[in-house]
Amino acid sequence: MVAHLARIVLGSIMTFAGITHLTVARDEFQAQVPDWFPLDKDLVVVASGVAEIGLGATFLALPKHRRTVGMLLALFFVAIFPGNIAQYVEGTDAFGLDTDTKRFVRLFFQPVLVLWALFGGGWLRRGGTEAS
Repeated sequence: MVAHLARIVLGSIMTFAGITHLTVARDEFQAQVPDWFPLDKDLVVVASGVAEIGLGATFLALPKHRRTVGMLLALFFVAIFPGNIAQYVEGTDAFGLDTDTKRFVRLFFQPVLVLWALFGGGWLRRGGTEAS
């Protein structure tokens, strides 16, 4: 039951975040793309927004595929972590992260998101049982 709720909440958050990538928070997300990243910042934001909508909506709508989507979400969070590190190292202000302390503390939330995705996907259950 808790894993089911974790999946619903994370799927909703990801879908909402993806929508904001494409709409109201596009500039904020562009600020988080490191200057060294070899692709256009807007392309990265749009692509990651589409990925977040797809992953989030799939996590919500297809619970039978929660393990696959949970793993894909965890891998997505790992893939975008270098951008979070760059935001800290480069001192980039975005989403209210306007001090080194705030940017540093934010780094510790990425592993939480990875674990949340794995838990909601059913990867972290005791004894390997599948309960929904």
